[in-house]
Amino acid sequence: MSRIITFNELRRIKNQLPEGSIHQIADRLNLPVASVRNYFGGTNYDQGTNMGIHIEPGPDGGYVSLDDPKILDMALELLQHD
Repeated sequence: MSRIITFNELRRIKNQLPEGSIHQIADRLNLPVASVRNYFGGTNYDQGTNMGIHIEPGPDGGYVSLDDPKILDMALELLQHD
């Protein structure tokens, strides 16, 4: 199930994550760390993939359509337990 969020909100979530969270998410999902960073707006496509995010222009940094919100859900879960 896809989800839509603003780009700035996605970045705020990423910036609030505790140290090591990107690595923890990558390990739990068996993904390259660069792919998880790309999910949050990174652009390292040499070591990671696009991860199914699509950015459209708009307010608050634009709209991001997430094909699979699994990484976002894990990030929000980590923030709740921090």
